[in-house]
Amino acid sequence: MQAQLATIVQQLINGITLGSMYALVALGYTLVYGILLMINFAHSEMFMVGAYVGLFTLTGLTNPHLVGGLAAFFKGSGFGLVILFALVFVVAMIAVGCLGMLVERFAYRPLRNAPRLAPLISAIGVSIFLQNAVLLWVNTMALPFPQVFPVKEITIYGSAQVSTLQIFILVTVIILLTALDTFVARTRMGKAMRATSQDREAAGLMGIDINRVITFTFFIGPALGAVAGIFNGMYYGVVLWNMGFIPGIKSFTAAVLGGIGNLRGAILGGFLLGIVESLASGFLSTGYKDVVAFIVLILVLIFRPGGLLGESVVEKV
Repeated sequence: MQAQLATIVQQLINGITLGSMYALVALGYTLVYGILLMINFAHSEMFMVGAYVGLFTLTGLTNPHLVGGLAAFFKGSGFGLVILFALVFVVAMIAVGCLGMLVERFAYRPLRNAPRLAPLISAIGVSIFLQNAVLLWVNTMALPFPQVFPVKEITIYGSAQVSTLQIFILVTVIILLTALDTFVARTRMGKAMRATSQDREAAGLMGIDINRVITFTFFIGPALGAVAGIFNGMYYGVVLWNMGFIPGIKSFTAAVLGGIGNLRGAILGGFLLGIVESLASGFLSTGYKDVVAFIVLILVLIFRPGGLLGESVVEKV
């Protein structure tokens, strides 16, 4: 009995960690859908590009031949590690956020008034383009992610353990999710985003710069996806050119599960999907975890297409 409880606790810890990454990516899907009623399938490649940018930034900042004595500072103390990962996250978020804005400007904005199928096809095309561009740049070899963060295991219950890396991921994700929720609820830009989500034309008539709001949305979503990509590289130890596809589809599943268009729904869906997937891995088989995730998507679409928390946008006809 104790062994089973320990297994459940361990899988819950793993599921919460995995779910936190799904939640970050799911927010990108739900932000864009809330504003444009569009599924940005290229968002999964922002996750992948963010992992590569984080990898190269971390490698550069810890290379004494490039940064001299700063490399020893970054790796030699707790404060140095905080500064190191803050720089890695900021660089990746800015780079991938700017990429998201470029994609919106050249691939989506010209199709904004086109039939809804057109931007969807464009998103798939952008996804294939980005994936193959990275493939041609780095080839098919999986790159190891530097294990700079000190990982220690802490016993929770029986044989169940939580690592310092899992704690770091969860705490950072909670800070980012709280910051985003506060930003959308209380800032001027956040109010403009909510107004645009409710009625884009009316928001424009009230003086809101719609293009600016949409561009900013395409910055925030990919920036959060970049953080999730870095965490994925840290957690699994490798970065690969096609690493964004499956997590991207699962994060979309999480967004639908919570209620696409609803920020808190995306967060709830991400954590729930991560927990369900981890429990399936622990009690069935790791081979069934993807099957369970997509069964959840099918069941939600059949029995509650609006998601657990419903939709926060007004459907336009």
